[in-house]
Amino acid sequence: VQGMAAELACGMLVMQAVRQQNHSISMLLVGTRATFIKKARGRIEFVCQDGLAAQGGVEDCLVNTDGVQFDLFVTGRDAQGEIVSEFVFNWSVKARMKP
Repeated sequence: VQGMAAELACGMLVMQAVRQQNHSISMLLVGTRATFIKKARGRIEFVCQDGLAAQGGVEDCLVNTDGVQFDLFVTGRDAQGEIVSEFVFNWSVKARMKP
């Protein structure tokens, strides 16, 4: 369950960056790594502060015909602010050919 919430935290940033472009762009999660630091109890908040990296990757795919891959980092914290998990998601984005 933590993995899904963490993916959503960074996936929304990629989706937002894709929607800001006036071009059809495919996005695909191609890899993930997780580190579980302590038992997660209660409500966990997942935060990704790599919005600029997501935007840069999406912009780069418009000039790179092979597409671009980039990593986004997500941290999960409990109500006391302690880190319970850390994730790295590898995203692939590629501009689709215009018909």
